[in-house]
Amino acid sequence: MKIKRLPVDPGPAAWNALLPEAPPPTPLEGAVTADWLVIGAGLAGLAAARRLAQLHPGDRIVMLEARRVAEGPAGRNSGFMIDLPHDLTSEDYGGAIERDRFQIRANRHAIGFAKAVVEEFGLTSEAFDPSGKTNAAATEKGHAHNLDFARHLAALGEPCEMLDARQMHEMTGTDYYRSGLFTPGAVMLQPAMFVRGVAAGLIAAGVRIHEMSPVVALERAGDWVAKTPNGQVTAPRVILAVNGHAESFGQFTGRLMHVFTYASMTRGLTSDEVARLGGHPRWGVTPSDPLGTTVRRMSGTGGDRIIVRNRFTYNPSLESSAAQLMRVARDHDRAFAARFPMLAGVGMDYRWGGRLCLSRNGVSAFGEVDEGLFAACCQNGLGTAKGTLSGLLAAEHASGVGSDLLAGMLAEAAPQKLPWRPVAQVGATAILRWGEMRAGREL
Repeated sequence: MKIKRLPVDPGPAAWNALLPEAPPPTPLEGAVTADWLVIGAGLAGLAAARRLAQLHPGDRIVMLEARRVAEGPAGRNSGFMIDLPHDLTSEDYGGAIERDRFQIRANRHAIGFAKAVVEEFGLTSEAFDPSGKTNAAATEKGHAHNLDFARHLAALGEPCEMLDARQMHEMTGTDYYRSGLFTPGAVMLQPAMFVRGVAAGLIAAGVRIHEMSPVVALERAGDWVAKTPNGQVTAPRVILAVNGHAESFGQFTGRLMHVFTYASMTRGLTSDEVARLGGHPRWGVTPSDPLGTTVRRMSGTGGDRIIVRNRFTYNPSLESSAAQLMRVARDHDRAFAARFPMLAGVGMDYRWGGRLCLSRNGVSAFGEVDEGLFAACCQNGLGTAKGTLSGLLAAEHASGVGSDLLAGMLAEAAPQKLPWRPVAQVGATAILRWGEMRAGREL
């Protein structure tokens, strides 16, 4: 099959831009053979490659990445690896009790896998910080969402702590928030530092990673043959770790929803601005309303900066325009100014968008989709944890290694078929706009 389109992401990958320049890429040149081919060097692909290396020491593992590592969605997310239910389509992130219990076990398995990789490859706490996270509420409605979620967590037997306005001010430096709900199990990533560190560790362990090597055709002639502009890889087993671009490979056609979310990052704060702001030097809050504004403050490589993320657009073409990004930027500036009036005049250094993939029924696009071809796609807006999980489980599935988590993934229904594309476009856009209007000050 000829691949229909290649990844396009609006704006720079800011987390990656803060880091020292990466070593030059090694695009694929010529024809090579491998025991395993992984397509996509995001979180799912990296997890798959690491698990394959554990299960099959000595096997030849090749990974193809269309761009540079950390330039795609893996380096563009908000950097939360969340253990608890986090359903973007609900009002308070929760769902059914038994399904949420399974999801918690699955997410924590992924976090444990990532933690082991961090320790093995010597990544720092800046790249992987098990600090927990807080759902921040700016309104009484948002506070009610937090109370509902806290009750849901209590039913699950999960610990959480309600923070009042004073405690939120002590953490964030702003009086904007009415309350917060702290949960201890989440990890905050510097996502580009994390994925680049994992990729470097894999290369040192013998995995061949070819960046700037988009797959332009994939066919099965006995073994699978993946063609790039200047080479090809032949392998009997392939793991497709390209999230929403599974449709570009002819898989799950008409069953995946492609959404962009957007973020802006300030310039580095001066010492005087840091003093005016106060609060903790590193923290992160997700909104109590799933369509509200996520905020992070970081310190370390790249200086002391604040990141705001909000707004969603439905883009079935898998591309977002520069005009969309600039329209969203105005909302970022308003959200920043409302929360941090003491930082008036602080501008944004970076603005960008990142791709999400969701299914109508909230399931992954996972499993053996053709003989020797395994999909680890559609993370439903929780790419750091679910991407890691789907990648490692796809490696186990392809290797014939069973587990209750793998059985649970395989037991899920297939992604539901979407309505006719124009209807889906109008409906999804209307739902997103209505949800953002209802979010009010949470946005």
